[in-house]
Amino acid sequence: MAAPSPTLQVAATNQLALVKISGRASFNCSVDFKKLVYGLQEEGHRCFVLDLTDCLILDSTFLGVLAGFALKLTETPGEAGSITLLNPNQRILDLLDNLGVGHLFRVIQGTDPLSGNCKEVSSPVHGATNMERSRVCLEAHEILTAINPANIPKFKDVIRFIAEDLKRKEAKKR
Repeated sequence: MAAPSPTLQVAATNQLALVKISGRASFNCSVDFKKLVYGLQEEGHRCFVLDLTDCLILDSTFLGVLAGFALKLTETPGEAGSITLLNPNQRILDLLDNLGVGHLFRVIQGTDPLSGNCKEVSSPVHGATNMERSRVCLEAHEILTAINPANIPKFKDVIRFIAEDLKRKEAKKR
């Protein structure tokens, strides 16, 4: 039986944005997640809460996108922001630790009053092309290796494969 498609929901106030992820946060919804959070940042949101109460797992692509966004938030001069992970399960916490990116996030357990105000974002699985997913996947893994050099042996083959695959796809497109 296939895993249910992930869903992204959002609720926002003046500067705070809550993004609720249900299901498996994977490469399938990474492009849509990236567009969502960067769009919210452009609208002026600086503090993000990622509600992971119903999230089963983050894959490395999704985590790389999230880590890259966390870095961007902290690097924005005069407008630094933050990301709080709400109710991540032990599997997610282990992944953060294993890939050496846990320091980028604040982790809390509990409830958030905005969670009840969330509205679903368009279908994450169908929102991106294969080329977009590949580009985001490559960038995400490069970010993970830049943040923590211990990730280089874990992802060097993945990065090489995706880069070569992208070159082939782009050559066909011409």
